[in-house]
Amino acid sequence: MKVLLLKDPKESEHGPDPYIRELGLHGLEATLIPVLAFEFISLQTFLEKLFHPEQYRGLIFTSPRAVEAVRLCLGDHAKEEDWKNSVREKWNSKSVYVVGKATAGLVAEIGLIPQGENCGNAEKLAGYICSQEPPHSLPLLFPCGALKREILPRILGGKGIALEGLTVYQTTEHPNLQESMRNYFSQQGIPASVTFFSPSGVKYCLNQIQKLSGDLIAQIKFAAIGPTTAEALAAEGIPVSCTASSPTPQALTTGIKKSLQL
Repeated sequence: MKVLLLKDPKESEHGPDPYIRELGLHGLEATLIPVLAFEFISLQTFLEKLFHPEQYRGLIFTSPRAVEAVRLCLGDHAKEEDWKNSVREKWNSKSVYVVGKATAGLVAEIGLIPQGENCGNAEKLAGYICSQEPPHSLPLLFPCGALKREILPRILGGKGIALEGLTVYQTTEHPNLQESMRNYFSQQGIPASVTFFSPSGVKYCLNQIQKLSGDLIAQIKFAAIGPTTAEALAAEGIPVSCTASSPTPQALTTGIKKSLQL
């Protein structure tokens, strides 16, 4: 059976995308179409904050792009050496919170020690942070995207935990998205399942899927990587056949197989 994944490409260059690999192990033919493109902004401001860890009580990363912003900040050799020699150890004496194993892996690659990686979404991470952090005068530094939701600021603020957000990237539609979608449906037909990985994916892809599928859209089992994406689909009147119990290839594969009655 054919499965369409509307997500970002894998963050690592080591082998195929883990979702495609896991689905393939279970006999599902998965195709990935990149949905989003990212523009990084405010990196000079972010760099200055990164190199003053004494002004913060810790860091929060909720997406791989926020970690990529750190890499871009460290592009200068001298800055990278300063990071390795002293700055990252100062951050590691504090808390570095993450959502998901993919983001945790990238955080580890830049020499930081992640915690909270088993929290599958921002709401669960906020609960975890609240269990770890007493009210404090110093804020947690939160590099994020322009489309971030207000869950973390709302929950942490309600517990007296200060948060300093900084927008370090903007999200736009991938320039090849529409053409890639047309090519997929014309060459491979209607997939048995379509998985969305973000509310932005719903925004950019759903109308075209409806047009390309026509009356056959009722045959498609729609899946979501998490509750936020599921809510975005439901808001558009799309029945969600499965929501992954955690944002991992294994959990998504289990959910898709169940929805397809495999």
